[in-house]
Amino acid sequence: MKILAINGSPRRKGNTTILLHELLQEAQKAGALTEEIYAEELNLKYCRGCLRCNLIKRCAIRGDDWNRVSENIRQADALIFATPVYFRHVTASLKKVLDRFRSFVHVQITSDGLQHTPWQQWEKKFILITCMGSPDPGEAKPVVDLFSFIASILGPDNSIESVIGTRLAVPEQVTMTKARLSKLYHKLNISGELVETDYARNRMILTTCRAIGRNLVLGK
Repeated sequence: MKILAINGSPRRKGNTTILLHELLQEAQKAGALTEEIYAEELNLKYCRGCLRCNLIKRCAIRGDDWNRVSENIRQADALIFATPVYFRHVTASLKKVLDRFRSFVHVQITSDGLQHTPWQQWEKKFILITCMGSPDPGEAKPVVDLFSFIASILGPDNSIESVIGTRLAVPEQVTMTKARLSKLYHKLNISGELVETDYARNRMILTTCRAIGRNLVLGK
């Protein structure tokens, strides 16, 4: 199995990156070939909305990394997207990548809206990992909806699974001990009564990412 991970986090030790690496390490142990791309390190130009991809069945923009990245995307059996939530959306570097996904589909304007037809029907597993400082997982809904939409238009046999980390604002917070979490909450003026619950939740989300990594390869 080939797994391609696109990391939209600017933090190499951030919670989003930690969760992604937990998943990838378990997938590697189970025998997967994995590749991680940091979105902000890519030489990518912005999608211009020129619509030429409707005619030539590929992105018309040349002279950047998209040709290589898009080929890796096509070849992957599973795509993992990792991003913190910024203003209820993905990071700018990841959005630049996602906008270029437009070249994977033909878009037709109809009287009822837009009709998206992929050049090739994908059958891939999509995994979304996202973290945010808010305690409300509902604030990630715009991000989850975006990836659900992308997975759906690229083929009816695609699947998507989401992992949402909440109240995670400080790097490495998801791996903190109860003692460190208690000190952090005191510093941030967050009720200490939340430490026990949040610590357990953080342990669970780490376990969930590991399980997803294994199950991607083992087919569970």
